Amino acid sequence: MRVKIALALMALLLSLIYVAPAAAAPAEVVPTWHLVVRGETLFSIGRLYNVSPWSIASANGLANPNRIYAGQWLYIPAGPPYYPYPPCGSYYVVQRGDTLLGIARIYGVSAWSIAAANGIYNMNLIYVGQRLYIPCP
Repeated sequence: MRVKIALALMALLLSLIYVAPAAAAPAEVVPTWHLVVRGETLFSIGRLYNVSPWSIASANGLANPNRIYAGQWLYIPAGPPYYPYPPCGSYYVVQRGDTLLGIARIYGVSAWSIAAANGIYNMNLIYVGQRLYIPCP
């Protein structure tokens, strides 16, 4: 009996000592500058700041997002958060500088499927503030 009480007390003490980590709220994205170091990619930098790599490329005028180099300073905008594949079956509001192809890359779907789901006939004609339905791949 004493062993059971001792084990129960031990379990109680351990549960009081151990505090489960609280779920931290995602950090608010604040525009900043980042110095690229060897081995980094636009995607790893995007994950670091929770910003879409396409937003970083657009803000820095990078024609080829695969071409960054160590020692380069990149402006990190307060843009859409980075999700390798955001949830499908959701909506996206077009921001300045967005293209249908860029939005499709972010969501991992084809630009044609977004255009078809939204009744878009001219793939080059989207506007800021337009609400687009993003279908599942």
